[in-house]
Amino acid sequence: MKKLKVILGGGESGVGASVLAKNKGFEVFLSDKAKIKKKYKDVLLHYEIKFEEGKHSDDKILSADEIIKSPGIPDNIPIIKKIIKKGIPIISEIEFAGRYTDATLICVTGSNGKTTTSLLIHHILKNAGLNVAIAGNIGQSFAMQVATRNFDYYVLEISSFQLDGMYDFKADTAVITNITPDHLDRYNNSFQNYIDSKFRILQNQTKNDYFIYCLDDKVSSHEITKRKINAKCFPFSIKKCLKTDGAFLKKIEKGKIIKSEFIIRINSKIMNITLENLALQGKHNLYNSMAAGIVSRTFEIRKDNIKESLSDFQNVEHRLEYVASIHGIEFINDSKATNVNSAWYALETSDKPGKHIIWIAGGIDKGNDYRKLRPLVKEKVKAIICLGLNNSKIRNAFADDVNSIIDTISMGEAVEIALSFGLPNDVVILSPACASFDLFENYEDRGWQFKNEVRKL
Repeated sequence: MKKLKVILGGGESGVGASVLAKNKGFEVFLSDKAKIKKKYKDVLLHYEIKFEEGKHSDDKILSADEIIKSPGIPDNIPIIKKIIKKGIPIISEIEFAGRYTDATLICVTGSNGKTTTSLLIHHILKNAGLNVAIAGNIGQSFAMQVATRNFDYYVLEISSFQLDGMYDFKADTAVITNITPDHLDRYNNSFQNYIDSKFRILQNQTKNDYFIYCLDDKVSSHEITKRKINAKCFPFSIKKCLKTDGAFLKKIEKGKIIKSEFIIRINSKIMNITLENLALQGKHNLYNSMAAGIVSRTFEIRKDNIKESLSDFQNVEHRLEYVASIHGIEFINDSKATNVNSAWYALETSDKPGKHIIWIAGGIDKGNDYRKLRPLVKEKVKAIICLGLNNSKIRNAFADDVNSIIDTISMGEAVEIALSFGLPNDVVILSPACASFDLFENYEDRGWQFKNEVRKL
């Protein structure tokens, strides 16, 4: 009798896992409490995969040999509690797909920068001629690609929710960009629980594997002192000159001209990259470029290929994305900023002196602590446009820092009010610091709506 794999969630991750399970000869049943999108339903019908939508049938789900759970499903819903009580193993789609590929796996996690870093690594390796794909939280699911295609390398952007369901999976190269409080509502409001989740990316690594991390991130650096790490470690820093292998920032004086470059040293081999040649500017993007550069050098990618790729890279949509300039007011889409640290980068990156920012923020709060943002808000923000069903926490956090805080419940309203506050040389930044699900399907939907409304002005 065939073993039954039950997949919970009928989105990108779940449908990919169901196709891979079907291809590997398992009996497959997919269940989604919500309605499944047509594009995913068409895939399920094409592969003749049994599914249900709008409900969870306990008898069918609880007869599974193994459950593959989509990362967006929390652990405290009734069906998950029943599965746990019965002792049925629950894994993530990444864990499942990892069983069926011998490809080299480059895995990136972190609170901020993981998408950009993953895309940079993929861009460099692809330009160098490697047979490489990108998956995880980006594009087509890892499982679907393992089921239908054949790659030698995968760059995987992996969230803490995915890591929570990973046990035997091993990253050949692991990257932690940084760790700041995020998703604490899913971790019993415990920052340590969230940290532990991120560090699961190192599980099962050996001395032949690599771990790349930000030395300037106090949380990551402190955690490393508490743990036994088997992999070769390569830190990166813009604050310290490293004596070990890794990447660091250096100022070069040529007469009266001072230029900054970062150095990558791997196995005593050195390469230099001038900062002004990087496609992505700003401190946070320098960290991302350093991490991607280190990964690339561990694969002995040619220095010229790395430099060229870092100079011609196109930034990810919804991350500090320029939309338009209207009446001299810039509109920036940073919808991907779903936590406080990402919003901090957005406000910090704006180099206009004085109070020139109209900040659109809000959504579903994830246990946010806004204190870190207050100095920047006091210095740079002239008005806050709250976009969400419950804006009280943002209002309370910044009531003493900004004269104008306006509540809105639609993107059109938020954009119009932001424009009314703007003057030439101002910038409107959508950088929510919150999840999107109260008013939008996801952060992409939020970003697309922002761009559409701006273009209507």
